[in-house]
Amino acid sequence: MNAPKNIRWGIIGLGKIANKFAKDIQTINNCQLYAVASRHQEKATSFAKQYNATKAYDSYETLAADPNVDAIYIATPHSYHKAHAIMCMTHNKAVLCEKPLALNLPDVEAMIAAAKANNVLFMEALWTYFLPHYQFVLNELKSDKYGAIHKLEADFGFQPTIDMESRVFKKSLGGGSLLDIGIYPIFAALSTLGQPVDIEAKATFFDNGADATCDVIFNYNNGVKAFLKSTLLEETPTEAIFYCEHGIIKINTRFHQPSTVTIIHNGKSTTHDFDYKTIGYNYEIEHFNELLRNNQLESPLMTHNFSKTLMFLLDDVRHLLNLRYD
Repeated sequence: MNAPKNIRWGIIGLGKIANKFAKDIQTINNCQLYAVASRHQEKATSFAKQYNATKAYDSYETLAADPNVDAIYIATPHSYHKAHAIMCMTHNKAVLCEKPLALNLPDVEAMIAAAKANNVLFMEALWTYFLPHYQFVLNELKSDKYGAIHKLEADFGFQPTIDMESRVFKKSLGGGSLLDIGIYPIFAALSTLGQPVDIEAKATFFDNGADATCDVIFNYNNGVKAFLKSTLLEETPTEAIFYCEHGIIKINTRFHQPSTVTIIHNGKSTTHDFDYKTIGYNYEIEHFNELLRNNQLESPLMTHNFSKTLMFLLDDVRHLLNLRYD
């Protein structure tokens, strides 16, 4: 039996998350980090040396044009995702683009149109969806054991050093709590409860207009609610708790990354440990590799429509907050 095709990856944008992605690539068979690109050659060379990449470029387009690159992971700031993804896809490269896909729904739609026009695989890199503990929770919720979800509480808060020139805070780059971390609680609601019938939202803001905290309520039929919170001002539990008719399913801290799951059912509390050995990015990479090997253009899990709906909801929240990016 022949070995699966070796997938040669390129990475555009070599910040914190790219380091995690590159580290987990090393754990996957029939897969290699082939090329990396930064705007600064020295940074690209250093990154390539650290993670054994063959090529180090000081130009994103040069990487995209490299015929030896099969797939490109885009890890640049949010505001550059659209331009970088479309550029890569016009070079007929499969693209895995970090979340959020872009700053708004029209940009996401343009990216998906470019993928279809160039007949290439394109997927949003929302790694939580592919983690075993999250898939376990989705399957448990679909079973009849716990009945319907009555309420969801999901939060994500941490307190970084405030630096208004940092990507996290810079409004022109899509900085602020909503797109950077608020997307995770909103994703938790969308992936389990679907699209709400009504949204409530309030926020506090930094002096530059970026949102510091964001509190959102998704209202569903039959009085079901999702209480969703993001903040860059404090550490929060960063849990997702599903209150069901016949039990509680709780993804423990931090719910969006490799974690444990506690289920309270019939008076018993059971915690499930998934014995993670990696940072967790390998699961989405392996999924993407298989799609590419099978000549698929869209993930059956992280579909284009799911990404569009997620951005539609983020746009709705921003509209309610009167939050606009420069």
